[in-house]
Amino acid sequence: MPELPEVEVTRRGLAPRLRGRAISGVAIRERRLRWPIPDAVRRLAGKRVRGIGRRGKYLLMDCGAGHLILHLGMSGSLRLVAAGTPAGKHDHFDLEFGDRVLRLRDPRRFGAVLWTAGELAKHPLLAHLGLEPLSSELTGERLHALSRGARVSIKQFLMDARRLVGVGNIYASESLFLARIAPRMRAGKLSREKSERLSAAIKRTLHTAIRAGGSSLRDFVSSDGERGYFQNRSWVYGREGKPCRRCGTAIRRIVQGARATYYCPRCQT
Repeated sequence: MPELPEVEVTRRGLAPRLRGRAISGVAIRERRLRWPIPDAVRRLAGKRVRGIGRRGKYLLMDCGAGHLILHLGMSGSLRLVAAGTPAGKHDHFDLEFGDRVLRLRDPRRFGAVLWTAGELAKHPLLAHLGLEPLSSELTGERLHALSRGARVSIKQFLMDARRLVGVGNIYASESLFLARIAPRMRAGKLSREKSERLSAAIKRTLHTAIRAGGSSLRDFVSSDGERGYFQNRSWVYGREGKPCRRCGTAIRRIVQGARATYYCPRCQT
């Protein structure tokens, strides 16, 4: 599933190319995504893109009168293609800009194309979201305060979007490795020292992933159709049985909350 780095890579690829451009048309070939594409989206022709923001894993396209809310789901990607490019089987939605088209490809149809004319922060999909991990709000002190009383493992804590948004499975494992924290440790036992290490590790991991174009384990590609390569340089994720890049101990894999967790039993204590 595309996580924060993949969504941010997409945003950075689209924003400078679409900012200020007028929408010339809309094509909806399949409206049955995670939620049905609302009829209001069909009336976007003539509106101008003022900018593209991000909240967690949601892309937010400012169209003046409201915002188009886009989510890549489990297998989606947004690509800019030349006008007239034939649509494939899983190309469900186009936003047309004259000579180019913003196209949503989503094989599993868990993505979303929604519209809101209301206040973004109060939208039901956004109102409950926690801290942005790349913002100045995430500090060791804030992370320590958030974790007080939490009985879940620190790995599951990091993936709770009500506390932090967009860290995701890959990046949670990687961040815990860099911070030298065992993934099974109860979040409520996180010390102030470990909170400082972990907040810094989260930011470092996410910035590194963004520079690498994200992770392309299955379907994700950037707006240019390029695959990310962060997975090729991971410390622990997907490396079960392989030697730790730091100490040589075999990387282990466990399941937490139905998701695979990778860690080094020697480095992470």
